[in-house]
Amino acid sequence: MADPYSTLGVSKGADEKAIKIAYRKLAKELHPDKNKDNPKASDRFSEVTQAYDLLSDAKKRGQYDRGEIDENGQPRFAGNPFGGGGGYSQGGPNGGNFDFGSGGIDLGDIFDGLFGGGGARPGGGPGPRPQQAPRPKGANIAYQHLVSFTDAATLAPQRILLGDGKTVEFKLPAGIVAGQQIRIPGRGQAGPGGNGDAMVTLKLGKHPDLVRDGDNIRIDLPISLKEAVVGSKVKVPTVDGAVMLTVPPRTNSGAVLRIKGRGFTAKTGARGDQLVTLMIHLPNDPAELERLSGVLSDSSVRENMGV
Repeated sequence: MADPYSTLGVSKGADEKAIKIAYRKLAKELHPDKNKDNPKASDRFSEVTQAYDLLSDAKKRGQYDRGEIDENGQPRFAGNPFGGGGGYSQGGPNGGNFDFGSGGIDLGDIFDGLFGGGGARPGGGPGPRPQQAPRPKGANIAYQHLVSFTDAATLAPQRILLGDGKTVEFKLPAGIVAGQQIRIPGRGQAGPGGNGDAMVTLKLGKHPDLVRDGDNIRIDLPISLKEAVVGSKVKVPTVDGAVMLTVPPRTNSGAVLRIKGRGFTAKTGARGDQLVTLMIHLPNDPAELERLSGVLSDSSVRENMGV
């Protein structure tokens, strides 16, 4: 092969970008798929590729410029025609050698860009590079995890003990529902292509006083007759801790008060509300009930119903 700089039509001071541009232009013109009736073009294509292989490798190019190797990538000193690096050579169309040693480049990317991933390549026939089937990952491992009512509402971080004896932490998703699955990557069984995943199915616990209603939470809160009549401030349990709620005077049993932002976390990230249904609780002591009946009005509360 002639001087690689002359083969590509570039000067010895050309940079990497100029060399690549020159090669791409020549390779496109001389590619065997475009010159099926011109065998000389195929030979020239091989020479251009061999020249680019040498000049695109900084180490080989330096060795060539210093006179340590020839245009075929072979050492110039006598007595050891097979000296040099630890690669191997493949015969070209004219008996020349292409050096595909450890310092060589992958020409596949360049030819994929020029010819859509197909076509001929130096030293080989037409067609795309063979693709290796991906190695299978290990099997997933299934787990179940019980989330408390409070944690589910507030999306508190969770910890789970896996089969390998290690504990990992994971986050709960907004809008959490029972039966939802969480994937913990790489914590399944080992396999040739890597570990499988841990698949955690979520179970939601119940609360002794609170009930979920979509993204809201409901509670039936007992209040005394006096609190209902004169009004009061009462303590109400929520998933974020107890809060004080104002009961207005003359509140009827069944009235619903709203505590903003104390419900479940919706998929949007916003919190629902807690709805408090007030339930008037009468005294258990018969004497106390008798005393109250004597001071309470017996005016009809059903007069508006026509009965």
